[in-house]
Amino acid sequence: MKFSLAVYSAPHSAQSASSALRFAKTVLQQGHEIYRVFFYCDGVQNGNATAAPPQDEIDLTAEWQVLGQQHQLDLVICIAAAQRRGVLNQREAERLERPAANLADGFELAGLGQLTDAVANSDRLITFGS
Repeated sequence: MKFSLAVYSAPHSAQSASSALRFAKTVLQQGHEIYRVFFYCDGVQNGNATAAPPQDEIDLTAEWQVLGQQHQLDLVICIAAAQRRGVLNQREAERLERPAANLADGFELAGLGQLTDAVANSDRLITFGS
């Protein structure tokens, strides 16, 4: 089965971001496919390279990066939601005249069309958070 995931919660504010990661790992271990992981609303914070969780907490950004690299996952951050929350790649930081980029490696900025594409090309869209 081919899944896409939509993550709406920041890694530090709700359990749903962590649940999304565990779900992704589980379905991949069971031989299923993940077409795309789309981070929206506060979920864009999962792609923030400058977040520094305490040592006794899991670093969800790093975990997504590892999983994405291992399985060539498409980790997409909604560009509009990211801009509102200050998560920018180098191009957007320059365009918006901001001092720095902070989008973590392995994540990409894109529009809501990528979520629509994920729905069209997956058997199931599973959402995490609200």
